[in-house]
Amino acid sequence: MSLPLSGITVVSLEQAIAAPLASRHLADWGARIIKIERPGSGDFCRDYDNVMNGMSSQFVWTNRSKESVALDIKSADGAAALDALLETADVFLQNLAPGAAAKLGLDAKSLVARYPRLIACDISGYGSGGPYSSKKAYDLLVQCESGFLAINGSEVEPAKCGLAIADIATGMYALNGVLMALYQRERTGCGTAFEVSLFDSMTEWMSYPAYYATGSGEPLKRNGMRHATIAPYGPFRTGDGRSIFFGIQNQREWASFCDVVLGDNAIATDSRFATNPQRLANRDALEALIVAHFAQWDSNEVLRRLDTAAIANARMNSVEEFVDHPQIRERKRTREVQSPTGMQTMFMPAITIAGVAPVMNPVPAVGEHTERVLAELAARKRSAA
Repeated sequence: MSLPLSGITVVSLEQAIAAPLASRHLADWGARIIKIERPGSGDFCRDYDNVMNGMSSQFVWTNRSKESVALDIKSADGAAALDALLETADVFLQNLAPGAAAKLGLDAKSLVARYPRLIACDISGYGSGGPYSSKKAYDLLVQCESGFLAINGSEVEPAKCGLAIADIATGMYALNGVLMALYQRERTGCGTAFEVSLFDSMTEWMSYPAYYATGSGEPLKRNGMRHATIAPYGPFRTGDGRSIFFGIQNQREWASFCDVVLGDNAIATDSRFATNPQRLANRDALEALIVAHFAQWDSNEVLRRLDTAAIANARMNSVEEFVDHPQIRERKRTREVQSPTGMQTMFMPAITIAGVAPVMNPVPAVGEHTERVLAELAARKRSAA
């Protein structure tokens, strides 16, 4: 089977995480990605750290399978080369600083007016219009503005997410928009100009807490590793001193938990715990009761009982334990990928298509493909003359 995006060419004027993540997902399934970088230093994400044999872990994550072309797009030659690339490109992504793309005529609306079949996406911090449209934005700052920190963390203090969730959400929505626009172009022959912002992406993710707060008149409380509105749901210590996690989603699971795991059906109908609202109201007493039962068994036995009762559960793994997870190891979910500093072990894309292997090509050096791509443009110009 051919790759789903074979024949699609993407030009991406990208930096950091959101746009590079979107384009890398397109590369995974066959699209050709031409990454435009600053001559010399390139994408500043290259220098976030040097832990991957001298390369940045975040850059390696978001930039495999791409061709790096170093262009000064503010120069006449650089702008001409970029225009030549866009003449035959299918998709253009950019996440420059607020207003920068528009000044250069590289905003999505302007480009689709010039190239009617082009799919062009502007990625920004806060979107066009509104009082924040010209404000610079980074992941943590949008976590703050969107209220995410207000619901994340312990009862004592808020905490940022350990992942760049605003960037990741934005990259995935940009990917979604590109795929929708490609499908629409198949039917209409017309390109699409669209935008995605970090703030709008986090607004979607924050819908449930916002609806809860406006509907109840109270903010969703921070609960650390517990669930804010479901009990029992979270960490519980076992007899060997380890903590395991499980969650009850409905009354059927609650009855099964009491019967099979705790071995005491009377708990299921105890007036303090019979329904989820009652369990939430009496969570401290409920958790103390569960921990008292779990003290009889080690973590493996508790997990076995939970599995028998069909209750979802998990261990709290370290990142090192995750990397060596049997589900990854036994399903062979990693591949060796070449980079300028040697081979890198990388996870495979999350989508599995029977009979189709995703692209796992090298991570490029800055400007590694500049000469080749410019030579292609020159040859194309000669053939058209």
